[in-house]
Amino acid sequence: MNDTTSPPDPAVHPLPAGQDLFGEHRGLGISVIDFKVTPRDENGLLVLENTFHAKGGPARHLHIAQDEWFYALEGEFVIEVGAERMRMLPGDSLLAPRGVPHVWAHVGAGRGRMLIVFNPAGQMEAFFREVTRADAMPPQDPALWRAHGMELLGPPLPVD
Repeated sequence: MNDTTSPPDPAVHPLPAGQDLFGEHRGLGISVIDFKVTPRDENGLLVLENTFHAKGGPARHLHIAQDEWFYALEGEFVIEVGAERMRMLPGDSLLAPRGVPHVWAHVGAGRGRMLIVFNPAGQMEAFFREVTRADAMPPQDPALWRAHGMELLGPPLPVD
């Protein structure tokens, strides 16, 4: 659920790559996220564009009530969902179902871009609004993750 003024309707106003729905900067240290579609309530859909300027990714975690779908737009990613480890290249997509541990990282030499969809959104918009204030990867604080409907399970994937 968004906590600022209503954004433009993405069904009527297209958003170019690298543009946030609210026109705000949302840094995660190694990457920037742009809200593309935000929900009217926790049952709606949240769509992010995640653009990486360095290698890395989030800590291993699971979502209690959200499915998370990934679509690689640019660059190379490694993702683990459950016991499976895969490489993702532009055009590849993958679903991490709710309740299944997952972790992923941008591993390519250049820029990486990925669309990420949370269904239902739950507390994910609030999580990203909170953690991007520091312009760093989300802290590995189990209470913070739990407060937003996730379980923190381990560190990020190591990258070369």
